Amino acid sequence: MPFFSAPDGLELAYRTVGEGAPLVCLAGGPFRDAAYLGDLGGLSAYRRLILLDLRGTGRSATPDDPASYRCDRLVEDVEALRVHLGLETVDLLAHSAAANLAMRYAERYPQRIRRLLLVTPGTDAAGVVVSTADRRELLPLRQDEPWFEAALAAVEAVEAGTAGNHDLLALAPLTYGRWDAEAQAHRAEQESQWNEPAAQIFGAQGDLDPDATRAGLAALPAPVLVLAGELDVVTPPGVVTRVAELCAKGDAVVQPGAGHYPWLDDAEAFTSTVARFLA
Repeated sequence: MPFFSAPDGLELAYRTVGEGAPLVCLAGGPFRDAAYLGDLGGLSAYRRLILLDLRGTGRSATPDDPASYRCDRLVEDVEALRVHLGLETVDLLAHSAAANLAMRYAERYPQRIRRLLLVTPGTDAAGVVVSTADRRELLPLRQDEPWFEAALAAVEAVEAGTAGNHDLLALAPLTYGRWDAEAQAHRAEQESQWNEPAAQIFGAQGDLDPDATRAGLAALPAPVLVLAGELDVVTPPGVVTRVAELCAKGDAVVQPGAGHYPWLDDAEAFTSTVARFLA
């Protein structure tokens, strides 16, 4: 696994998978080990994936200064990776919470983005709010699933502010298009891959500037694709569309039958969409 130095001297790790033109990939969580991305459903057959372990995750070092976990501070880690790779511009893919980081990077370094792909993105950086109604409108699509009643009770507990750990576990099937053995194994790895203290700092007050980010997206010259999962209650399709509309060259696509991890639900549909956009 290769390493490089962040601007503050911290040693950061990344993994490469596949051949061809590089695609820098940012993992969500926030601060989940990039291992959960796998090879993004076989996307490595089309591109050389550069899978960054953010500071404090995977094999990257843990900083002495917890404030360096802030989203705005992480932008310079991504820029240091670009410089390390010797790339004039990058194709950048970000999943879930990492989309906030990718949007802030595009805001600060618009000339370094060739193409930007936001997969079931977090939207706080752009000031796009996911409402209870946005999530509720998707629930009827899952009502015939055997786990639905328990998940619905968990949703209601979350909304009431009374949710416990058992409710969070009951919600898990709602984040996948299929709650099969592969999805269950993927979800079971989450706790061991997640730096929860860092996640609490990632969106700390003051590290996001939605007005600046929205202005940056509106002026970004690079094409942007925002990919939603039809069934994703984390970032519902309607919310994804609103993010795409903020971008000068933004487009949204909804992958049928997919949840928050669309490469697991239909790898062929996911990889063909991404490869076509990046071509």
